[in-house]
Parts: sequence; structure tokens; C-alpha cells
Amino acid sequence: MKIGVISDTHGLLRPEAVDRLAGVDHIIHSGDIGNAAIIERLRAIAPTTAIRGNNDTDEWASAIPPDAVVKLTGRTIFILHDLKELSGKPSDIRYDIVVSGHSHKPNIETIGGVLYLNPGSAGPRRFKLPITLAILDLSGEHIVAELYEIVPR
Repeated sequence: MKIGVISDTHGLLRPEAVDRLAGVDHIIHSGDIGNAAIIERLRAIAPTTAIRGNNDTDEWASAIPPDAVVKLTGRTIFILHDLKELSGKPSDIRYDIVVSGHSHKPNIETIGGVLYLNPGSAGPRRFKLPITLAILDLSGEHIVAELYEIVPR
């Protein structure tokens, strides 16, 4: 099972991001979506779990939760926008993966057996940070996470 992980689109879903997400089994959007049309476009690709970011303040976003837990292929994924708001140790509550956004800085690291993934920002470029998203592969025994830079055409 392949999971597309995207964040911080801020109202811009690039065609290159759509191309990279084609064929995934599920999509996670970890906040700062920008508008409801982004979620609908992602749902046209695959089932989508989205959470609200700090910039998702318009009326449409009120129905989107601030965090979520998703179970896929026997793995538990906790999704929140700002990793600094994570309380407790995920290893204590048995999350396999913690997905966040907010910083626009792509990052993959494993701490205490928990994979922490920030796919970076797939929306408008911020500072000199790359435009990125991630793909999680949950097919095998081990979780494989890869970052992909989106190069605008």
C-alpha cells in the first residue's frame, strides 16, 4: 500500500504533485490546505485524510479536524499540523508513524521506533525551501518513506 503525503498547499495543488500522487492508495494532507477544492481534487485521486492547519481558518475548514489517527495495513498513523503540539511520546501510545507539516521543511527520521515524517510544502515556495511531498510504502515488513521534490514546469 502506497500513501501519498502532502502538506502546506496553501490553495495551490500543482499539476506535478497530482502526477506524483497518481496511483497511490491513500492520501494524507497534514494541514494548511488553503481551500476545500484541494481536498476534492485529492479525493479524485485516492481516499484522503486531511487535517486543519493554522492557516485553515475560513468557514469551509471548520468541519476538518485538527488531528487524526489513521490505521492502514496494521500501522497506526497520527497526523497533526505542528509537531511542536504533539503531547507525550508516540512510542508510549503505539503510533507507528507521526505525520506533520507546518515548518515547510521536509524531514524523515525515526526516533524510538516511530517514523516522523514531514513532507515539506507542496504549495507556494517559501524562502529557499524545496517544494516537496512524500510517499510512504507500507507494502512490506518495513515502512519506507521517500521525499520527492516537485519541479514546476
